[in-house]
Amino acid sequence: MSRRVVVIGVGNPLRGDDGVGPAAVEALRGRVPDGTVLAVSDGEPARMLDLWRGADTVVVVEALRARPSRPGELHTLTAADAATRTAGTASTHALGLGECLALAEALDQLPPSLVVHAMEVADVELGARLSEAVRSALPGLTDRVAASVWQAYERNHER
Repeated sequence: MSRRVVVIGVGNPLRGDDGVGPAAVEALRGRVPDGTVLAVSDGEPARMLDLWRGADTVVVVEALRARPSRPGELHTLTAADAATRTAGTASTHALGLGECLALAEALDQLPPSLVVHAMEVADVELGARLSEAVRSALPGLTDRVAASVWQAYERNHER
């Protein structure tokens, strides 16, 4: 096993709340162990699979559009939960996380450990900034992601 930990912030910072994934990755700088890969992706499945290739643990940070929406509400999902809860949901990406996970499973390219930290969002209009609700909840999201990274390193150290 590689013991490599990858954090992927999925989203587009030019589309308001959809930029929460990249914003969380930026907020993690200096808060996670050296060697942690911090990446931003537009969510395109082939690029996602490339980013996590060879990783032992992957942490995905994603915006979630739910109906009814509770902007700022945080969710922590396993890969299986994320595949079922995000499949067919509204996304600003051509394909959503559910489709990406389904492709990874079909190609036997799911990492050994994958967790998704998602935040419910509202405004994903082009040119918008992060909404107040999302900005207020961002520190809590970042704390959850950092905790997942540190737990991954602890598990790796025990092996």
